[in-house]
Amino acid sequence: MNRERRFVMYPKLRQGLIAGVGAAAVAAAVFMSAPATAQSRAVAFTGARILTMTGETIENGTLVIRDGKILAVGSNVAIPADAERRAVDGRVIMPGIVDAHSHIGQVAGADGSGPIQPEVRALDSIDPLSSSIGKARAGGVTTANIMPGSGHLMSGQTFYMKLRKARTVEGVAFQMKDGAALGGMKMANGTNPMGRTGFPGTRAKSASLVREALIGAKAYCDGDRKTRDLSKEALCEVLSGDRLVHFHSHRADDIMTVLRLKREFGFDVLIQHGTETWKIADELAKAGVPVSNITLDSPGGKLETIDLRMNNAAILERAGVLVSIHSDDAIVDSRMLLREAGLAVRGGMSREGALKALTINPAKQMRLDARVGSLEAGKDADFLLLSGDPLSTYTQVLETWVEGEKLFDRSRPEDLLMATGGYGAGSPMEASHHHWEIAEAGGEH
Repeated sequence: MNRERRFVMYPKLRQGLIAGVGAAAVAAAVFMSAPATAQSRAVAFTGARILTMTGETIENGTLVIRDGKILAVGSNVAIPADAERRAVDGRVIMPGIVDAHSHIGQVAGADGSGPIQPEVRALDSIDPLSSSIGKARAGGVTTANIMPGSGHLMSGQTFYMKLRKARTVEGVAFQMKDGAALGGMKMANGTNPMGRTGFPGTRAKSASLVREALIGAKAYCDGDRKTRDLSKEALCEVLSGDRLVHFHSHRADDIMTVLRLKREFGFDVLIQHGTETWKIADELAKAGVPVSNITLDSPGGKLETIDLRMNNAAILERAGVLVSIHSDDAIVDSRMLLREAGLAVRGGMSREGALKALTINPAKQMRLDARVGSLEAGKDADFLLLSGDPLSTYTQVLETWVEGEKLFDRSRPEDLLMATGGYGAGSPMEASHHHWEIAEAGGEH
């Protein structure tokens, strides 16, 4: 399987994959995680304007789903005779949003005992009942990269989340097997990991500590494993390219340090934030390094964002960099991601590019695009029903579907509350309703 297109996963999750199997077959063979409550009867949405993200916009289109997957999508598709039909004339259907950088689920990472802690796993701190997950669904998010904080050079392993409704973290994992979950490695440079006792005091020392850790892991990776070392195991996955590095970096000089580390050690990296990537867009394009961009980032709160520009994503797009748009929730509320895309268009990004930056581009960046990010037959039935143009400030997310389940419906009072805020949103009462709803649905997956 081509390295540029493979899934980022632990070695255990790679076992059983057959070389040369196509993306759809891999999805069927490996990611058999459709929820137990997904409908067995087909549902056909007709009359919609469908934004597939991989082809032309389909006017008066039809989307057919069954068993948690997309059965067909197009302007002239065969609808199963027993299918439930829903006329959604005048509405827009688009893929669920893939947020490449989020902190929902009350996630925590490394502690203050040291600046490099790659063995720490975000999955061990996530609360799948957190109301922040429901809030993100209200904004149209169906897949998210859940990150530990950025106060360390390495603050731990990220967690790729499917925003299902479930009681356990295993139930919201994009994929989990034998205790291992899909995810990347959170790294950072600049001012965030500097200044505390035992942490680096300069940018040069930050880079040297990272180099030292990676060099120290090489012998272990090459087979010198007399005793098990969880930290080095995680770094072996980074060095082999099996675990994508999500590198929190703002300033252009810090991002160039990331590129030097990438060249030296050969790891795969996604620049997160990239406030000043507009200054070095050509260098990033030449290196083939993608960027997960944020349109609004700590305004007035962090000196490293002083050169933030609204046309950052547009400059990256024109340079040929694969760019996505993320929330960093709660820096930008997950319910504002469509607005972020609109701001990127105001800054000069193309409409098509901005919408892809919320869907197929982050899916490609995290190598999840065989399952999510676009509306294609065989992919997960993750999609949004919108009241109108996704970039209009007047448009509302009416429904959010995850793997064939409608998990947000603006017409339900409790869901409307989650979308708009107000008294009772995310309260114990809401959590109790959530538990009851899961039980009534026949348990969790």
